[in-house]
Amino acid sequence: MSEGRSPDLLDAIVIGAGPAGLTAAIYLARFRRSFVVLHDGRSRARWIPRTHNHPGFPGGVRGKTLLGRIRRQAEGFGARLREARVERVARRRGGAFEVRVEGGDAHRARTVLLATGVHDNHPPLPGVEAAIARGVVRICPICDAYEVKGRRIGVIGDGPLGAREACFLRRYSPDVTLLHVAGPELLPAAERAALAQAGVGLAECALAEIRLGRSGAALRRKVGSDLHFDTLYAALGCAARNELAEAAGVGVNDRGYLVAGQAHQETAVPGLYAAGDVVRGLNQISVAEAEAAIAATAMHNWLREQDGEAL
Repeated sequence: MSEGRSPDLLDAIVIGAGPAGLTAAIYLARFRRSFVVLHDGRSRARWIPRTHNHPGFPGGVRGKTLLGRIRRQAEGFGARLREARVERVARRRGGAFEVRVEGGDAHRARTVLLATGVHDNHPPLPGVEAAIARGVVRICPICDAYEVKGRRIGVIGDGPLGAREACFLRRYSPDVTLLHVAGPELLPAAERAALAQAGVGLAECALAEIRLGRSGAALRRKVGSDLHFDTLYAALGCAARNELAEAAGVGVNDRGYLVAGQAHQETAVPGLYAAGDVVRGLNQISVAEAEAAIAATAMHNWLREQDGEAL
């Protein structure tokens, strides 16, 4: 710590304890930085029944297991985590950040990493959370379409995104149906033509509930007979958790994701960085971890530069 610096001024605050935030914690701890990880305990990675495309786990790994292992690794190097809902991030006079949590408590730091992730738009149906936990309802075709190859796949969508995901899944199964749950006008002619060309079925319907079975799901329609599938994909999009960033002056793109430089994950606010799903829409654990490593290293070097160290 430089002479004259307040002892309660941390080097960094990481907001979020998903794969990105926890990976950043490993790096910052090994850089011997003073920091805290603030999180609300709601990382979407905890929903993953088992991921098979994360390197190093030939048999796959549960989301909760992976988070637990990364957390133990970070804490083993001295990382400190605190479960608290962050309400505000503000840059104060002199350049330091104040991060205020629910209840009025606040932390101060020279740098901040936003790793707040996204939240999925789940179908508003009874039983959907249990269905996700069992892997009957899935969120990410890039993550796990390989595991459902050759099965009957239903894709719940409400516009062009659903059509695109259904066409993507057609590579894995000859039996893919888009369940379009919005008005017909929200599925343009171009997407309808693409579905037909790809051999994807189309059912325009309003759904009432999901019924879980031992080997699949039945969707009860408000009008018409039930539809039966081995697995369902929810293609209703997701939204970045960007409220804190916008209030701090960080820009967002036309899709709602934070704008951060790809070289160092820096935002337009000096000392404020962003990594993981909140930055881009690929939503892959390995990408979030890589961006966190880049961001944490950039934060460390930025602090070194501010302290006049030789780079």
